[in-house]
Amino acid sequence: MVKSIQIKIVMVFMIVGIVVITGLGLIFLDKLDYINSEILSVNMTSQEIHNLLTEQMRQIREIIYLSLVIFTGLIILLAIFMAKVIIKPISRLVKSAEMIAKGEDIEIEYLANNKNKSEIDELVEAFSIMNTGLKENLNEVTRQKKQIETILLHMTDGIVACDINGKVIHINLAAKKLLSITEEQNFEEIFDKFGVDINLEKIIYLDDWTSSEKKLNLENQAINLFFAPFKNENDRPAGVIVVVQDITEQEKLDSMRKEFVADVSHELKTPITSIMGYADTLIDSEVDAENQKKFLERISSEAKRMSKLVADLLILSKYDTAKIKIEKTEFDLGELVKYIFEGQSIEMQKKNLTGECYVTADVPSVYADKSGMERVIINILSNAIKYTDEGGNITVYVGFVYNDAYIKIKDNGRGIPEKDLEKIFERFYRVDKARTRETGGTGLGLSIAKEILEQNDSRIDIKSEVGKGTDVIIRIPTKIK
Repeated sequence: MVKSIQIKIVMVFMIVGIVVITGLGLIFLDKLDYINSEILSVNMTSQEIHNLLTEQMRQIREIIYLSLVIFTGLIILLAIFMAKVIIKPISRLVKSAEMIAKGEDIEIEYLANNKNKSEIDELVEAFSIMNTGLKENLNEVTRQKKQIETILLHMTDGIVACDINGKVIHINLAAKKLLSITEEQNFEEIFDKFGVDINLEKIIYLDDWTSSEKKLNLENQAINLFFAPFKNENDRPAGVIVVVQDITEQEKLDSMRKEFVADVSHELKTPITSIMGYADTLIDSEVDAENQKKFLERISSEAKRMSKLVADLLILSKYDTAKIKIEKTEFDLGELVKYIFEGQSIEMQKKNLTGECYVTADVPSVYADKSGMERVIINILSNAIKYTDEGGNITVYVGFVYNDAYIKIKDNGRGIPEKDLEKIFERFYRVDKARTRETGGTGLGLSIAKEILEQNDSRIDIKSEVGKGTDVIIRIPTKIK
């Protein structure tokens, strides 16, 4: 492009030069005609006239040739001057513009050492400085954009951004999964299908007077939607950002908390009502010695049951708040299980139950909280005794597999229905509520056992079949010598 401009300028000057030279030639020819007319008016011989004309033509040609050479030289000098002063800087300017358009760096080392800069050179340098600044700004904007995109991509909360017309301008992966939506949908289409009564204009222009939070109850999820308007660089409304939060777990925990409070209230109300009833009867009525003793025994039984319930609740609370200090020690698990099994033999004899305790000789020592493990084993073994009918059998095994010691307590009692197996570790959950209350259970034993085992990096598994019995396996990490 620059070369064609240069050629065109040179061609224009050459044409102008030719025209000027031609004009000069015509002037000289006109002069020659004048001379001829003068000659005719003077008496001269033919030879003299011929010589005069020849001399005049020679002079004219010399003048024309000299003019042509001088003018051509001037044109060449002018072309060189233009190439250096105008064409070359313009060429650098065009090249620099092309490099800026391509995002390349402009090399201006030649300008740094050039003290005689033209205005165009200074313009090229200004372009270079501007390009460097723009590139740095673009790199910073790109970096920040990628950071934001990465953050939004890995957020567990969903983000949906819509412009002032409701068109989706950004949506992250979490929002797509939670709401099953795409970027092709607009604001109204997204939230109308969920029956959410929300107005885009009210959120943008009346944010201070309208609710900006909504809840969705889907099939197995609870979703919280928070709507917040955002503004552009001129502090004018530009759109809305919707934060989509999965609050299913929070709702579940809140529901469990409410159920727990209701269960505690119910469990405490029953013995308190019974105690108050028997006490009022003793106060207001004349009761014989036999019934008086019976009432007092019932009051004592209910008081003990309530005391046990409160004690279990305090234990659970301490484990929940990590107020119980776990003191792990190395001890012989086989000896501990044998000691507990022997202690429960009296209860087994009352129900005419048979049982054996087998300990493998090569079980290594375990590393756990001994008092906590003792509570767990007693709880599981006492449950096996409670829910095994008279004449049944209970067998306990202590062994070692991989890096864990294990205790297996097997009975042939009533068993647990399959639908209840997933819930037996919930607080106050009972498979047979009537029987549990008769035997003095609080419904917290397995919950406490699980808490203790988790604190000791141990675990418990229960397999059961109704009418055939239950197998409970406890795995505890060992301290291998």
